[in-house]
Amino acid sequence: MSEPDMSVPADRAVFDRIAVRLAARFHGLVSTDTVRRLVIDSYRQLHDASRVDRHLVVLAERFAAERLTALAQASGRLAKPVPEVLFVCDANAGRSQMAAALATVRGRGALHARSAGTTPAAELELAVVEVMAEIGVDVSAEYPKPLTDEMVAAADLVVTLGCGGACPILPGVGYLDWAVPDPAHQPLTELRRIRDELDLLVTDLLATLDPSTPHPRRSLDA
Repeated sequence: MSEPDMSVPADRAVFDRIAVRLAARFHGLVSTDTVRRLVIDSYRQLHDASRVDRHLVVLAERFAAERLTALAQASGRLAKPVPEVLFVCDANAGRSQMAAALATVRGRGALHARSAGTTPAAELELAVVEVMAEIGVDVSAEYPKPLTDEMVAAADLVVTLGCGGACPILPGVGYLDWAVPDPAHQPLTELRRIRDELDLLVTDLLATLDPSTPHPRRSLDA
């Protein structure tokens, strides 16, 4: 007798309901089979990194929706009115989350920012949430997400922050590397210094970002 798969909820109807909602939202952009596959895969990936199951289904739906959007953008089926910028670090619990949030706030619609991690942590660093709140940037609802192929393919620019060579290199995608220290387990004074350094880097990036709409990319839909 085979062991039950503990990486998915026992009630498969949960996935069916999520898939129905997302299939309606992405109708004509991705296939229904792809929607269901990404929903299940998103749950499994978040489950692997998490310490607890609470809220995982809700987060999996958010993550799947983000991946489906990226997939539709990468295939050229969904327009990108502003450049897509992907911030990547190892745990997606500090640097990349801070940079993406700063880019969103400072950019004021000039770009769309995503973040991901090559080896995502179970949760955001609480001190990171605290120091970002000090400057009026709320990241309390964010969560670490694994880096996926469709996120990279949909990006016009990938900014790496200490993830080494783990981020795939694709043609047509720009890359920057920011040598910013890891904020994990650092005192608040160092976290604030890292936050302010990222703020300056984001400000410089926004000053040089090409606002033109990027060209469609190859299809990744199965």
